[in-house]
Amino acid sequence: MGSHGSDPCTLDKSAKIFVAGHRGLVGSAVVRRLQNLGFTKLVLRTHAELDLTRQSDVEAFFAAEKPKYVILAAAKVGGIHANNTYPADFIAINLQIQTNVIDSAYRHGVQKLLFLGSSCIYPKFAPQPIPEDALLTGPLEPTNEWYAVAKIAGIKMCQGYRIQYNWDAISAMPTNLYGPNDNFHPENSHVLPALMRRFHEAKVSGAKEVVVWGTGSPLREFLHVDDLADAVVFLLEKYSGLSHVNVGSGKEVTIKELAELVKEVVGFEGELVWDSSKPDGTPRKLMDSSKLAGLGWVPKISLRDGLVDTYKWYLENVKQ
Repeated sequence: MGSHGSDPCTLDKSAKIFVAGHRGLVGSAVVRRLQNLGFTKLVLRTHAELDLTRQSDVEAFFAAEKPKYVILAAAKVGGIHANNTYPADFIAINLQIQTNVIDSAYRHGVQKLLFLGSSCIYPKFAPQPIPEDALLTGPLEPTNEWYAVAKIAGIKMCQGYRIQYNWDAISAMPTNLYGPNDNFHPENSHVLPALMRRFHEAKVSGAKEVVVWGTGSPLREFLHVDDLADAVVFLLEKYSGLSHVNVGSGKEVTIKELAELVKEVVGFEGELVWDSSKPDGTPRKLMDSSKLAGLGWVPKISLRDGLVDTYKWYLENVKQ
């Protein structure tokens, strides 16, 4: 995806860039983007090669590799059920990863670090669309506060190192993401990949209908992960500020519109049935990404195009 007449990337293409979490949804997209831009010295480590929760191992890695840039996309993530079941893991592992990577990066001369968070950092009843300054203005969603508190601590750690050491650490908070390498697990995936899998399986089995929970009325925002990766490189190059930056599409879609679009992309010919006896969830969740737009970045991938791309990946990579 081209960058629509904006400046070509001026970052040093031969600089070492450590992408932490390069196998995940976000990290893999960042790696694709950097490779497409011609970066030649990406430093990548699997979890087996480098356990980011082990401080001494992280210190040794930074001492040996001395990367110039760090993109911190490694995290323990999961849905409501996982957060409820393993709250200790969600707070401890994420705090360990962030603290080890951010501190070691600073101590070993990294020029700039970008920390990736999530829109779940915001209060449960934040104003809509959610601006950056809604952070810490109210209680969090109780189901994922362990993860959210860790991510908020990461933002604050980047700010603290900027204030105390004048070190260039920035944070980006993406909205709901989707795309290649997403989790399509039948039980614990997010709404978009879950819908895609269900429509696909219904198509293959010749089912007459697919039943979806709720009324379909809640509004949600989705961003293709390749757009996020483009924004990450943009921010690494152009932004050095204290505040975290929201990264969203700015486009809302009802769950009903989303389901109908996924149904069409997958090619399921049966009926879509809404079970309105089941709960709907939050009526609206949208991020205010005007700060990023003001810096000169806007997303480029439409929801339809992104869904087509994601379904192609699903067919090629998810075991049927």
